[in-house]
Amino acid sequence: MILTKSTKKILTMTLGALLCVPSLSFGAHKDPQGLRPRKAALRTEKATTLAPDLEELIAQDEEAGALRNNSKPRTLAEARRQKLSATTRTVVSGVTLPSPEVAADERQSFIVQMNDFSTSAAMQARLAGLNGRVNRKYDGTGMVMVELPRTAIRELAADPAVAYISPDRPVSASGHLSVTSGAEQIRNLVSGVTLNGKGITVAVFDSGIASTNNLIQDPQQQNRALITKDFTGTGYYGDFYGHGSHVASLFCGTDVVGNGYYRGVAPGVNLLDMIVLTKDGVGSSSAVINAIDYVISVKSTYNVRVINMSLGTPPKDSYLNDPLCAAVRKAVKAGIVVVCAAGNMGKDSVGTKLYGGIHSPGIDPSVITVGACNTFGTDSRSDDVVTTYSSRGPTRGYAWVNGVKKYDDLIKPDLVAPGNKLIGAMSVSKTPSNTLVQTYSTLEIKNGATDSMKTMYLSGTSMAAPVVSGAAALMLQANPKLTPNLVKAILMYTAQPLSGFDILEQGAGELNIDGAVRLAKIVKDPGSLSNGSSLLTTSLPSQQSTVGGTTFKWGQGVITDYCFLYGSELVTKYQGMYGSGVFLADATGVSNGVITRSSTLTTGGVSNSKGVVKINSSGVMLSDGVMLADGVMLADGTKLATGVMLSDGVVMADAIITVSGQSVALTAETGDPTACMQAAP
Repeated sequence: MILTKSTKKILTMTLGALLCVPSLSFGAHKDPQGLRPRKAALRTEKATTLAPDLEELIAQDEEAGALRNNSKPRTLAEARRQKLSATTRTVVSGVTLPSPEVAADERQSFIVQMNDFSTSAAMQARLAGLNGRVNRKYDGTGMVMVELPRTAIRELAADPAVAYISPDRPVSASGHLSVTSGAEQIRNLVSGVTLNGKGITVAVFDSGIASTNNLIQDPQQQNRALITKDFTGTGYYGDFYGHGSHVASLFCGTDVVGNGYYRGVAPGVNLLDMIVLTKDGVGSSSAVINAIDYVISVKSTYNVRVINMSLGTPPKDSYLNDPLCAAVRKAVKAGIVVVCAAGNMGKDSVGTKLYGGIHSPGIDPSVITVGACNTFGTDSRSDDVVTTYSSRGPTRGYAWVNGVKKYDDLIKPDLVAPGNKLIGAMSVSKTPSNTLVQTYSTLEIKNGATDSMKTMYLSGTSMAAPVVSGAAALMLQANPKLTPNLVKAILMYTAQPLSGFDILEQGAGELNIDGAVRLAKIVKDPGSLSNGSSLLTTSLPSQQSTVGGTTFKWGQGVITDYCFLYGSELVTKYQGMYGSGVFLADATGVSNGVITRSSTLTTGGVSNSKGVVKINSSGVMLSDGVMLADGVMLADGTKLATGVMLSDGVVMADAIITVSGQSVALTAETGDPTACMQAAP
């Protein structure tokens, strides 16, 4: 179980108290630790302590009672009305946990630490006189869990056998994604604000969102989607494919299901449910473009700052001509961060590694293209790797020039994020049913949950993309002035390079929300800055993070088209490429076979690699490689032929035939067969 910081503090205090409490037996008197003399001394100076939050709660009860001038007890009807109105009460395993929403004269659960040994019968009799009962005894800790009204707590505390009484407090786990991504540790980074994406709207382009799944609903268990709009023409509303609901829950999942185990990266965001894929997970490019135009038109109305596109199609055009790319560029120029899945074409049917499988619109330089990494289900990042199926660069969109295919060969993806065997919401539809679960029955977590609480596994860059979308929402909540280019640059600059994987596999590295939000928070309003202006409101923080117990250095670089920019001025001085109307890739170009930098879009303190860079054994990404343009050499010496073949004769991913113009949901279904995220107990 993963505990929140506040819960850890409470448990630390409780454990400290437990060290002074003997084992409790409700049978024969035993004193194996020789603690009886100390207990006798404690009895002579009896002063039962109530936990601070319980003392405060009872004091509020007593104050309220005084204000009512000790009026008569509530009638049965009054008690029923109050119970029904207490919508935020917490009931766990059939017992009610104390809170202001629970009436003082109702039975509720408390944990009692004993000052002396007592028989079970004696304690039961004592509580019966207080309208209470023993619910459970913990022989090894000297504690009992009891249920009784709060009105009887002070009388119970007067018993010489009782040492300490605490309310039975709710305990929630932090979700694996929110911890391993670094999101959980920055929740309170901004004074007076919980960084959870509140106020930011994310448009989800997918197969729909199951509004009835409790993991996706807002904290009040209401539909989180501000708008649901179908662009497929099928007239289906909901999620009959089962993909969109899972995607949405990875960044907006609340604590309602699994007691926090499935908490999303940004559980406070609002959603626009843009249905562009059918019950079979297939849509058209025109539907996606139509949805993009719609989202741009309502951007200001709903504060749409992020679009998540866990879909794509093998590219058949250069990004300069691709209609999907043209549409996403329009969205970015409108001030919306667009996050796209890289694709799941990283290997062929026999497991051979493939390069060149990035899907459109992820091939466009304006978007944040996300590959998938495998966390093996551990919060520690020391064991993280890129998944075998995650699409690798370079981009293979092309144009015909003098009868010859000229490939874009841009460096992608931009970064990677957790995407293997992640648990998220499972949509439940009667007709038609969840297509993914019907096809792959092992995806469902079969734990007897009701329809509104069902979860499932999915794997793929489709799952990694929403984790980055959630990160972008947190950054924009912390600093609403950020441009899409700044969001993208900061995400890359603070990423963790993974040793053993080249830049065409992982981009700038693994998503690091801790570093990204800490840096985003101190960026000045870019609207008033020019190239070379001071970018930060304070000094540059330490360029490293500790996430899940792993300390690592940031990659400290930004990918453009064919190279990697580096240097501290990337974040200490404003770069012209961070502005609106341009893209990061505009900062570099190729002239006579040499990569050049724009003097108006970058400063003199920024350097660039000669092309694709290698990652050394320490995870540092500044080792120069060889320029990748027009089919020349990769950094590892592998030659890209002009079109369909690698030098070793393996067919490239972009040779796979699909129906022209269709967008296919990018899901690796069962994922890499490794250890993975576990279901909540």
